[in-house]
Amino acid sequence: MKEFVLIFRNTTDPHANPSSEQLEARMNWLGSVAARNKLADKGNRLSAREAKTVKPDNVITDGPYTEIKEFISGFMIVKTATIDEAVELARSNPILKAGGNVEVREVLTFNND
Repeated sequence: MKEFVLIFRNTTDPHANPSSEQLEARMNWLGSVAARNKLADKGNRLSAREAKTVKPDNVITDGPYTEIKEFISGFMIVKTATIDEAVELARSNPILKAGGNVEVREVLTFNND
């Protein structure tokens, strides 16, 4: 099994409290991934307000920037045989119904070729 990180992006305020229906949909989706034994790490939400970017030459900027149209709102790690299987899990995430999107990336280890 490989591990893939699912990175959740929103176009709306990621800190807005979800409705009870949205929260239930999220929890049901997370539960369905766990029930299939595909959940490696439930991850967490990421702050859009308390964030900095560190660049070369000791440059530190606030972030995310107000001109950015998307915020990374959270992540989780799933374990699947292929990226296609991880994408299939991501396709049913309720964030897609709210205008968000999910980036899927393989987690590389020193054992990867």
